[in-house]
Amino acid sequence: MKYDVVIVGAGVAGLYCALHLPKNLRVLLVCKEEAQECNTYYAQGGICVALDERDVRSHIDDSLNAGAYFNNLETLKILSHESLKVIDDLESFGIAVDRDQNGEILYTKEGGHQKARIVHFDGDGSGKFLHTQLLKKLPHELWKDTQVLDLIFEDQKCLGVIVKKNEDIFAVWANCVVLASGGVGGLYTYHTNARTLSADLHGIILKHGFKLKDMEMMQFHPTAYIEAPSARKPLISEAVRGEGGKIVDSLGRRFLFAYDERGELAPRDIVARGIFEYCQKENKKAFLDLSSFKQSEFETRFPNIFSIFKQYGLEFSKIPVFPAFHYCMGGIAVDIESKVIGAENLYAIGECANNGIHGANRLASNSLLEGLVFGKRVANEICHSLMPHKRCIKLNIPSNLFMPRDLTLKNELRALMWDNVGIMRSKIGLKKALEKVEEMLESQEIGEMFILRLRVAREIILHALAREKSLGAHFLTDDV
Repeated sequence: MKYDVVIVGAGVAGLYCALHLPKNLRVLLVCKEEAQECNTYYAQGGICVALDERDVRSHIDDSLNAGAYFNNLETLKILSHESLKVIDDLESFGIAVDRDQNGEILYTKEGGHQKARIVHFDGDGSGKFLHTQLLKKLPHELWKDTQVLDLIFEDQKCLGVIVKKNEDIFAVWANCVVLASGGVGGLYTYHTNARTLSADLHGIILKHGFKLKDMEMMQFHPTAYIEAPSARKPLISEAVRGEGGKIVDSLGRRFLFAYDERGELAPRDIVARGIFEYCQKENKKAFLDLSSFKQSEFETRFPNIFSIFKQYGLEFSKIPVFPAFHYCMGGIAVDIESKVIGAENLYAIGECANNGIHGANRLASNSLLEGLVFGKRVANEICHSLMPHKRCIKLNIPSNLFMPRDLTLKNELRALMWDNVGIMRSKIGLKKALEKVEEMLESQEIGEMFILRLRVAREIILHALAREKSLGAHFLTDDV
C-alpha cells in the first residue's frame, strides 16, 4: 500500500496541509478514532491574526512577552506575517469568519493581547465550525479508527508508517510523512484535550533517536470545569474574560491582581498559577463571575459554553473553575521548514511539533493560526520537493501492544504528572516522579504503547530538571 504523502492526524494542521496538496497526489490522512476527536474540534476562542502590517510588530511583541522571550523570532515572524493572509485564504475555501450586520469582521480580545485581534466562527464554536468545514472540503482519503504504531525508517529516511486498523496491523509506505498528531494531554489527570492524545508519536520519535525540544513547557488553561466526570474537562474560553468575565473567590474578591496588574487578562501561565496557588493557600474555590453579561446575550455570543453550563446544571452567574493541562509548547524538534531534525521525508506541524513559536508559554489563539500557516507551508514544501523512493527493508511489526496492567499504571502516571510535573514544581517532586517513571519502565508486564507514553513522561521530567530556573510556564517553587 503506497502513497505520496501520509498525514498522521486530522486536526487543523493536518487537514489544512492536505487541502493544499494537489488532487493528483495520492494522499492519506489517518486518525485514531473519529476525525472530530481532536483538539481543533474543541477549540472555542478563535484564530489570532495581525490586523494589518503595523500590527504585526505588536502581535510579535505580545507573543514574545507571553513566551518569556524564549520564542524563535524567525518562525514567529513567519507566523505573524502569514496571519495577514489567513482570512482571505479561508474565505477562498468558503469558510467565513463572524461579521457584524454591516459586514465588518468581529474581533475579540484574549489574555496577553494588547488589542482585540482574534477572529472567530459561530460564536464560541470556532474549532468545531472550522474543523467541520475543512473536513467537508477534504479531497483526499481519510482513514478513521487507525492507530499509528511505528514509523518506518531506513537509516534516517522515513519510508512510511505501521498502523493498526481494526484488528489488522500492516505497513503503509509513503514518499513523505507529515506528523500532525497533537499534544500530550493524556499524561495528566486534569486536561482539556481530546481523549486520543496520549503522546504516542512523541514516544516513537524518541524510540528512533530523534529529539523532543522544550518539553518542560506545559501550559495549563486557567478556567476549566474539572468536576466534569469526563476525561476531557470542558474549558471556558479566555474570550469570556476578554469580554468582561471576572475571576473571584467565594467571597467575590478579584484576587488575581495580587499576582499581576492585568488581573484576569494576564498571560495564561500567570493566571493559572494565581488561581492554583490562591486556592491552595486560602483553601477557597475560584469562580468565573459572569454578572457583567445578560444571560440572553451570553447565550447568543457563547452558545457552546452556555450549553456546558446547562449540561452540568451550573448557576449561570458563578461558574466554578480551576486550571487543567491545555497545551504542550514543547514537541518534536523541527527546523524552519517543519522538517524533523535529523530525519528525511518527515515533517511535524501543529502542537506535536516545536519550531519555537510559542516560547515558554503560548499566547492565546496562536495555536489554530500555527496549524493553518505551517500546514499550508509544509504542503507547498512537499509539492516542490517530493521525490519517490524505493524500499528494501525488513519490517519489525510491534507486538505486545497492550497489557492488562497498562490502564492501572496509566492512571498512576497521570496522577504523578499532575502532582509533581504540573503547574508548580519542585526539584524534590520532579526527582520523585522520575524515580517512579523509571520503575514503571523496568516492569516486564507493560505494553509497548504504554512504554511510548512513559518515555515521553520521562523526557518531560528530565527537561524540567535540567532547567533549574523558572521560565514562563515552567515554574519551580525552589526558585521563588
